[in-house]
Amino acid sequence: MDLSTTWLGLKLPHPFMPGASPLADSLDSVKRLEDAGAAAIVLRSLFEEQLLYEQLATHRYTDFHRDVFPEAASFLPEPGDFHLGPDTYLEHLSKIRAAVDLPVIASLNGTTPEGWVDHARLIEQAGASAIELNVYGVGADPGEGAGDIETRTLALVKQVKRRIKIPVAVKLSPFYTSLSHFASQLQQAGADGLVLFNRLFEPELDVEALEVKRVLHLSDPSELPLRLRWLGVLSAQLTCSLAASGGVHTTTDAVRALMAGADVVQVVSLLLKKGPGELAKLRQGLTQWLEEREYESLAQLRDSMNYASCPDPTAYLRANYLLMLQSGWDDKK
Repeated sequence: MDLSTTWLGLKLPHPFMPGASPLADSLDSVKRLEDAGAAAIVLRSLFEEQLLYEQLATHRYTDFHRDVFPEAASFLPEPGDFHLGPDTYLEHLSKIRAAVDLPVIASLNGTTPEGWVDHARLIEQAGASAIELNVYGVGADPGEGAGDIETRTLALVKQVKRRIKIPVAVKLSPFYTSLSHFASQLQQAGADGLVLFNRLFEPELDVEALEVKRVLHLSDPSELPLRLRWLGVLSAQLTCSLAASGGVHTTTDAVRALMAGADVVQVVSLLLKKGPGELAKLRQGLTQWLEEREYESLAQLRDSMNYASCPDPTAYLRANYLLMLQSGWDDKK
């Protein structure tokens, strides 16, 4: 069975890879991912805040100003809060490239088009096959409109693309006023692919300690339908690569994502729960699923149920909402 696919111009033997996470934090774990058949390796993110610290020279310089007013202490995390510093990240990337015969995709996490994006060139020089630009941000400023946020992100993508020659994917959240329009603008700005979606980690409140808690919840299949909707819509509108990220835990989940239009499937929570061997199971499961239904290749499956190809494209849009309200509640009686 031909499971080959293309992601960001990279030819891959199949669509399954670990997403940005601690899974690639050591050479030993990277080798286990390779042995399990990962199509590519995605490193955890290097954050804008880390690079700003370095540019400010920093810990000492920042400490000098941080107590000018109480909120100053929360502007930038402590350097020790990050697993890999900027220099260590580049060294780790170089070691992985030398150790495995797989594409290695670095990840930059930030929101502002500032000087820190120069680091993208260093990442390219360290051997990255591509960069995943994770534009994680919360629009909490009432003086900043949706257009302002999108314009800033587009400027960020353009700056990164000007500095490097390797492909750039943009990892998005689903919370944009018109995701189709913004995705099209990102493609015009030079984005080679989109990753759908980033998971915004929501705060929890400790009512006894009166603290806002940071809690990491792993994904589950209930998160997949949101990805399917936008994979289905965007794959019918764009020519850039698309990746599903979040909610894929079974072969059926992966089939759904690929039918909707994903070129590749990024998996994290499943691998953290059950180990790298799940990649091999997903690949074997997909092969069996396709053979049982007499498909000849993955290409024959991909996009077959997106907005342009499925029997009822209105199900992706408002009509599905109307029908659900008309009949869905009656089914629950």
